[in-house]
Amino acid sequence: MSESSTPETAPHFVMEEPQATLERTYIEAYLRSRGHTLHSLQELPADEAKQLMTEASAYASTRLAEVEMRAHMVDEIHGAAPPL
Repeated sequence: MSESSTPETAPHFVMEEPQATLERTYIEAYLRSRGHTLHSLQELPADEAKQLMTEASAYASTRLAEVEMRAHMVDEIHGAAPPL
């Protein structure tokens, strides 16, 4: 940390798991399909924003499960992983 940086102003370098990045991408895609962004949710009534995020999270979870299942199937085909 440089002399001019304090813990409050120092850049934060947080490593996200690849799955977390993909999850955020799916959430953002769902929100765009509904005409919103993560930023625009702040302008909505709390209950509406919460409902959209609940729906977006469910969508992202479903898509992540699909990705994981496909990865397992490829591993099985190539003999790299035991069956589910």
